[in-house]
Amino acid sequence: MNTDKMFKPFEICSIRPPTENQSLTFRLTRNCYWNKCTFCPVYKLGSKFIKRSIDDVKSDIYFAKRLNDKLDEFKTASDVSGSLANPEAAEYHCAQEMIEQIQQAQGLETDYVNHAESVGVDTNLTDDPVTGWFMQWFKETPTIADSVNHLVSWRLGGGRSCFLGDADSLILKPLFVKEVIDTVKTSFPSIHRFTVYGRTVSASRLRTLSELKEFRSAGLNRVHFGIESGSDAVLKRVCKGETKNDHISGCLKTKEAGLSCSIYVMPGLGGQQYSEEHASETADVITQTAPDFVRMRTLQVFPNTPLAKQREREVFVETTEEQVVSEIRQMILKIDARTQIISDSATNLLNVNGRLPEDRRAMLHMIDSYLALSLSQKKLFSLQIRLQAFEGQYGGFSEDIYGKLMPFINNATLDISSMPEATVDDLIYLIRSKLMP
Repeated sequence: MNTDKMFKPFEICSIRPPTENQSLTFRLTRNCYWNKCTFCPVYKLGSKFIKRSIDDVKSDIYFAKRLNDKLDEFKTASDVSGSLANPEAAEYHCAQEMIEQIQQAQGLETDYVNHAESVGVDTNLTDDPVTGWFMQWFKETPTIADSVNHLVSWRLGGGRSCFLGDADSLILKPLFVKEVIDTVKTSFPSIHRFTVYGRTVSASRLRTLSELKEFRSAGLNRVHFGIESGSDAVLKRVCKGETKNDHISGCLKTKEAGLSCSIYVMPGLGGQQYSEEHASETADVITQTAPDFVRMRTLQVFPNTPLAKQREREVFVETTEEQVVSEIRQMILKIDARTQIISDSATNLLNVNGRLPEDRRAMLHMIDSYLALSLSQKKLFSLQIRLQAFEGQYGGFSEDIYGKLMPFINNATLDISSMPEATVDDLIYLIRSKLMP
């Protein structure tokens, strides 16, 4: 029997924190049971929430191990490592040969899956370029190629971390998570760090301190919370389903249980109406909880979200980039706790990174240097940053962006200094609409 016919893909957590981009991932649940946040595009296009059985999860771990063992066999048998100076290139070369061999054994020219169709998305929605791109990245039904490439990324990242998704693994019983972690450790003994997404309302109201300690004893190391805002008015308006008190209680209980606490905040989420309150109340939550990490993720209004519809009706009025930076300044100035600020999203204009309180002055200096620029200088700075972010994310410029840049390219050099302000504004808006967090 050709054993290559018996390989199967395993489900991957497409939605995971940036720090887990090179983690091995397994889905304990599918999608988000809450799924009401007005700003979030992730699960609004047909995905259904499901709690997976322990047998299903263990089956995924089994097939991931089989594929990983097969990669080891290919790497040992292949002499490509000696012919390619780049270890990453050698790893992906072996992976591609292995993928092609499995596809051939299974009678597939390719195992391409239309991920939009797999979750029943209205094809009219995917005509939007941002939504269409997102649906190709959000892999509800991974292929063999997706699974193998995911393993390669994990191996190249050191092979030591695992993320257990999807949106809130704290709703699961600690014993369930322990059984999963034990199975992963047996199959992948190099893994020493396990992380999850959680909702503060789950840590605050659903789980007792004793249960959170059981998660830690099971081998869980960190919980990533998307708190977004500390303002109850903002949280209510965006249908977050959590309160400021949930954020404070949930984070403090998580830390008391011995788990690392990483939070995500969203500058701009309060819009024009709640900009100052959003920044001030979020800083207060951080002061009261002192999370290990605070990650800035500037609001990006995605097409086909409830927030986009509110913007169309002018119920929600976006903050300007200058106001967003001022919100971040207010947070940095007011946070009175030991924590680390990280700016790791393409939606951010400034890379404000550092430890508080030690690096407060340096971070404020960066912010104030931007705020001191004239309006035209701010716009040119923004365009430069957005162009760099887009090129870094996509590897080049899309046709519509390149078309607007063409008149200002001379001898392969882009000069935006003479670009009319209206063109600068159009380009900034166009690029921001295409960037993914």
